[in-house]
Amino acid sequence: MKTSAKCKKMRYCSTRAGVQGRSFRDVLFSGYAPDGGMFMPESVPSLSAETLRLWRRLSYQQLLCEICCLYIPEQEIPRHHLQGLISQALSSFSIPDAVRLVQLKDSLSILELFHGETLAFKDLAMSCTAQFLQYFLRKDRKRATILVGTSGDTGGSAIRSVFGLSEVDIVVVFPHGRVTRVQELQMTTSIADNVHVFAADGTSDDIDVPLRKLFADADLVHRHGLMSLNSVNWCRILVQTAHFLFAYLQLSAPQAEGDALPVLEVLVPTGGAGNITAGCIMKLMGIPLRLVAMVNANDIVHRAVQSGDFSMSNSVKQTLAPAIDIQDPYNMERVFWLLSGRDGVMVKNLMEEFQRTHKLTLPESLHQQLCEVLSSGSVSDDGILETMRRCWQDNHYLICPHTAVAVWRHYQSPITPGENRCCIATASPAKFQEAVQKAGLTLDLPKAVQALDMLETRYEVLEQSDDWESKLRHHIESIGSVRRCGETAETRD
Repeated sequence: MKTSAKCKKMRYCSTRAGVQGRSFRDVLFSGYAPDGGMFMPESVPSLSAETLRLWRRLSYQQLLCEICCLYIPEQEIPRHHLQGLISQALSSFSIPDAVRLVQLKDSLSILELFHGETLAFKDLAMSCTAQFLQYFLRKDRKRATILVGTSGDTGGSAIRSVFGLSEVDIVVVFPHGRVTRVQELQMTTSIADNVHVFAADGTSDDIDVPLRKLFADADLVHRHGLMSLNSVNWCRILVQTAHFLFAYLQLSAPQAEGDALPVLEVLVPTGGAGNITAGCIMKLMGIPLRLVAMVNANDIVHRAVQSGDFSMSNSVKQTLAPAIDIQDPYNMERVFWLLSGRDGVMVKNLMEEFQRTHKLTLPESLHQQLCEVLSSGSVSDDGILETMRRCWQDNHYLICPHTAVAVWRHYQSPITPGENRCCIATASPAKFQEAVQKAGLTLDLPKAVQALDMLETRYEVLEQSDDWESKLRHHIESIGSVRRCGETAETRD
């Protein structure tokens, strides 16, 4: 028996109601939608209890393929090609099935998503997205320019996923001094003709402002094939839905026909809210998840859940979990759209007000829906260090500060017998040596991390006094000019 049917008619629309009927290829090669919104599937397929029982025997890689088949039409990527692309994407991971579920003391289950090349969960979705991009670019004999803003892990992962590809240039902007040494070196030591790295004197939220303006320039986007590999890109969210399904099938799937579907609580370190969005989608697909968005001192998502206050603080606070030092969790727009019954007009009005004033009080009905789908918590740096120490003392298992944000909730609110819970581990502790040392712990660095300090670096600085939008625009234009000259020369030769 087949476990799923290949999607034939899946189309995509904007969360702000201005764009509809787009193909998977269209949204794969996009950043924000032309109306400023974010792309989402026009419909969400459901998974039956029978399908879940059948899928329980599948590996993570097989599950990911099944989920992608529901959202990528056969005529765009045939199933046999999709299987090959996913297999190639995950071939460089350090463990056989790319992810691993670890069960520790006191019913603590941790889903390790950090076994890719840059030791972060983003390698999973990024490597798959890059394979899909290359498939279409080679098929159509076209090029693309990827523009990425990062709070830490996204930049390095995006670079490695397309490193050296002749069909792609990538421009990455990171907040100088606000990422860890390893995160920075993973970006600045990646020297290739198609890699362009900028260090900006500001926060990751500051970086998002000029990037939104560049993506809103339809002419620039068209001429340079400008696209995003942030979780703005729908494909990133699509791949991340598989994390939640894999955890559910490992921990909570029904055993026999007629069994009720048990609930799985998932604790998710939350910054840009991409993983939470993926969890919400999987919940709408029929998986009984209880989602908990865990944040650090940058607590906008926590405040939104607790009181409906979706407003930025005056500044982004630097914490021991820098990848979630975010005050503009842009994927929450997707969550609001889903929970509002896909009301694009309402979402457009809400998000335009938020972008204009940085303040928003959620409508009562939307806040109520949010509370039904999400709970939340906020963790201080002291709480992060305390959790890292306790997890090591109890299990001799070292966690990164972001994973500690999730595990803190487990220790503060132990589960009762019969309940199931999973904490998402988003990165290796090797990327956060300072936090490990502050916790009074030690770790053996992987050889690849040790080697970073010996490598040459290359990047440009964006000073506060610079016009970031103009400088990045000029660089994108110059990349295009160089590539066109090269193509002309090749043609003459």
